[in-house]
Amino acid sequence: MNKIPNRKAICDVLMKKAAGDKDIVVLCSDSRGSASMAPYFDTFPGQAVEVGIAEQNLVSISAGLAKCGKKVFCFSPASFLSTRSYEQAKVDVAYSDTNVTLVGISGGISYGELGMSHHSAQDIAAMSAIPNMRVYLPSDRFQTAALVEELLEDQKPAYIRVGRNPVEDIYGEEFRFALNEAVVILDGDIAGAAVSSRVDWNSLPEKQVTLVACGEMSRPAIAAGQLLAERGVHTVVLDMCCVKPLDCRAVTEAAGRSVLVVTAEEHAPFGGLGSMVSQVVGRECPRKVINLALPDAPVITGKSQAVFDYYGLNAEGIAGTVLENLQVLEGK
Repeated sequence: MNKIPNRKAICDVLMKKAAGDKDIVVLCSDSRGSASMAPYFDTFPGQAVEVGIAEQNLVSISAGLAKCGKKVFCFSPASFLSTRSYEQAKVDVAYSDTNVTLVGISGGISYGELGMSHHSAQDIAAMSAIPNMRVYLPSDRFQTAALVEELLEDQKPAYIRVGRNPVEDIYGEEFRFALNEAVVILDGDIAGAAVSSRVDWNSLPEKQVTLVACGEMSRPAIAAGQLLAERGVHTVVLDMCCVKPLDCRAVTEAAGRSVLVVTAEEHAPFGGLGSMVSQVVGRECPRKVINLALPDAPVITGKSQAVFDYYGLNAEGIAGTVLENLQVLEGK
């Protein structure tokens, strides 16, 4: 079982790159431990800024440094970064088109026992609503590392949400990442490349089910696809690391050959991945879409997996939802 959280993968990449690039700067809001960035601060004190518990200042200072030519990565708990500093993210980062990557750590319900004040179940909707802001939820450490390397090469604003705990590996060292393209997973097997370059959609059966997931929901979606395969249900899983811009082509290609589309996300039921996928499917190839998400209510407290299990955001819950809806569609 993997013991490296995605936040540690970000630190590893930044430390490797910062050794040869003095323009890389990291800022934290009294969160270097939570962000796994303490080794970076110890190694590169001249390329690190501790702002303290002042999220609005954190983002504004990040934008200012970016305007001076720095490549800025800004870390803070997702629950605070996406709310307390929302205006600064909108104006100083996105509207001003600064080279700042906002990293929301301990996203979703990672701070499970601390309750709603520390949950970030609205950040996908909030950040996606900002023009010029890209939104990413990588699903494992390898995808996280590849994403950070890609973002270091461009100069556009972005928001990354990662969880607190290690997650099971999906990919591997040789994972090939294409920025802003979904990764397709067929019957639980990793295709390992962007949808547009590897998948012959015409070779897939007309009557299939499409699962679309992001972040920590990608692994349960894969497991659900495997359970469904055992029941004779052909399932395509889209790992939608790039929530915004959404890979509309991948969604349309998969949904167009499906009888049912199911989305899974660690987010509120409004404005997130499910809403975006529903818009695309409704516009391009109308199908029944079921959105699995956290409830529109304060989420129960507890460790992440216990919360996921409670709300059916696990392999059995996703597979069960598919089978129930297939029965309805078949009139049984």
